Amino acid sequence: MNRIALYSAGALSALLLAGIAPANAAGCHLGAPGHELKHIVYIQFDNVHLRRDNPNVPSDLEQMPNLLHFMEQEGTLLTNHHTPLISHTSVDILTSLTGVYGEKMGMPIGNTILYFNGTSSKNTSAFAYWTDNLGITSVPQMVDQRGKVHPAPWVPFTRAGCDVGAFSVANIEFENATSDIDNVFGPTSNEHDENLANHNKAVADFTGIALHCAQGSTLCGGSAHAADDKLPDEPHPNGTGTGGYTGFKALFGNKYVAPALNHSSSIIVKDLDGVTISDGAGGTGNPGFPGFDPTPSQALGYLAAMMEAGVPVVYAYMEDAHDNHQTPPPADQALGPGEAIYEAQLKSFDAAFGNFFARLATDGITKDNTLFVITSDENDHFAGSVAHATPPGCDGVHTLCTYPVGAKGEVQANLNRLFQGEFADFTHFNIDFDDAPGIWIDGNPPQTDPVTRKLEQEAAGLQGFDPITGSTNQIMQALADHAEQKLLHMVTSDANRTPNFILFANPDYFFLTFGSAPCTAVPGCFTQSRDHAWNHGDFQKEITHTWLGIVGPGVKEKGRFGELFTDHTDIRPTILSLAHLKDDYAHDGRVVFEILKGDALPDSLRDDRKTLSRLAEAYKQINAPVGKLGIKTLTGISTRALKSTDPAVYAALEDKIEDLTEKRNKIAGKMIAMLENAAFKGQEIDEEDAEHLIHEAKELLESID
Repeated sequence: MNRIALYSAGALSALLLAGIAPANAAGCHLGAPGHELKHIVYIQFDNVHLRRDNPNVPSDLEQMPNLLHFMEQEGTLLTNHHTPLISHTSVDILTSLTGVYGEKMGMPIGNTILYFNGTSSKNTSAFAYWTDNLGITSVPQMVDQRGKVHPAPWVPFTRAGCDVGAFSVANIEFENATSDIDNVFGPTSNEHDENLANHNKAVADFTGIALHCAQGSTLCGGSAHAADDKLPDEPHPNGTGTGGYTGFKALFGNKYVAPALNHSSSIIVKDLDGVTISDGAGGTGNPGFPGFDPTPSQALGYLAAMMEAGVPVVYAYMEDAHDNHQTPPPADQALGPGEAIYEAQLKSFDAAFGNFFARLATDGITKDNTLFVITSDENDHFAGSVAHATPPGCDGVHTLCTYPVGAKGEVQANLNRLFQGEFADFTHFNIDFDDAPGIWIDGNPPQTDPVTRKLEQEAAGLQGFDPITGSTNQIMQALADHAEQKLLHMVTSDANRTPNFILFANPDYFFLTFGSAPCTAVPGCFTQSRDHAWNHGDFQKEITHTWLGIVGPGVKEKGRFGELFTDHTDIRPTILSLAHLKDDYAHDGRVVFEILKGDALPDSLRDDRKTLSRLAEAYKQINAPVGKLGIKTLTGISTRALKSTDPAVYAALEDKIEDLTEKRNKIAGKMIAMLENAAFKGQEIDEEDAEHLIHEAKELLESID
């Protein structure tokens, strides 16, 4: 038994001897009879890969056997799992949390989102607290199709009497100290004054950590700093409009959460290695939130502390393993597969999960009473050449790899300087810096406006120089304007945040917009950065194809399982089905019932499971952004349309996309209604209707050239 496990047992025993019961022991009831849940643990990595990026080097998960074996041997590891589009950290996490695509929850672009404000566009972070407005507008950041704040992911749990803890997960906690402190505590509060006096301390004290409490929670009830958990747009559970979430409290930030967990005035929470979690290396600095790139030891240590204090539902996000997280950072921050620091970081990841599972087991928290859901936001493309790793055949485990200059590093260019001819020195557009930038043209001209069309055509023909390959190549790999974005579920109720078009590029490239002088010598326009070598945000399979592990009561032990196409929207309904809870809105995803035990499911999901499974598979292929329909239309019809210089060809192809979208929506709408009703309303499917819809979906896919 290790030191961490002994400490955990002692901490829990001390609480019990003090007469302090777990906060939700009596009020929180989750799961089906025979598959009751005491805890739900949700963990999302930033880009941790199951696949090998260098065929000689074991993958991230292969070098984390404590986690990989847990998922493979104790539950199901879905290996045909996918992201939405655009495949980016914020979008992917928020899709996972809500079970809907960006069109319904407001965030379909990247970590930076732009919006039209008058004749120009503004940029803001996609990371903001759930009830914040978008930038300087009065439109909710997390805007739904009502134009209101999308229902929050913690609501079904707190309504069911369960506290919900979150550590570093997108938009569930404060993301921006100044605005969020003022919005919740007020501009005349002590918290506001602290932020003015010592901003860094306020960041550590108040951002990145939250506890959303059930009514009657002893954790919030025992704190003088519990704030109203305001969700004025939350639907009423009886369907009578909004105002369905009143009388709930929350604790925001380590300064107020830690004392509740510690049942004392102490704000110290330690990571799995016994080091105080703080904003400085080695536990120095301000105790509290370490930043939105926490180590596994920090994230898992905080989750363990929450669960030991009686929090039954916890969420965490943690850093990737392939960026250099050393402090202070070295000059060469980007790491290639098999390099020394990469390998050392993977060892620390593996050790953290070993300690985490051992500590929880000592606390009596195991797969027999706890649902574990673990995934990665997306996979990254390695902008580098594994063929040039030295020495030849290096595997990172027995022989470390190095990557000479030129063999790794994303290729950067200023997009606005690449246009020639009439668009030379064209600075009248803005982009979100990315390898698949959305492009917002000043004045927001219509899709058929000559400026929009000409810029799309020019973008389609741009040439780049890739130092990794030593050759000139085409930048563009796909294009999407409003029509295709609608098909891909990327157009929200807020028209001002929809880009005129999106340039899905060669994933070696990363685009910015600095300077205005045209760059005519193509090789000189592109520079390689060894600070960054892992690109996401694009549509390529290596980026959008990831994994999902589910372990716990009601989950079959199927090991690696790649027979089902799933994506991030399926996570939320699957968790809620196992918890025997439901949302106040319809999901875009479906319950992955094929990996769940029959007695954990309602009768309506046990019967006709073969037909249900075929229905679900057909649904995903026509509705998921990276299903067959989405990829075919993006890379085929949409790209051909935007490249075309013939107005008649463009119009015909755009009409085809709109027609496909209308037909898809009708078919998919009926499919998901069947699947949702079976999962959450106990309604058995009509097998004849299901077969008809499966046939219609097949015909729709076959209608594409």
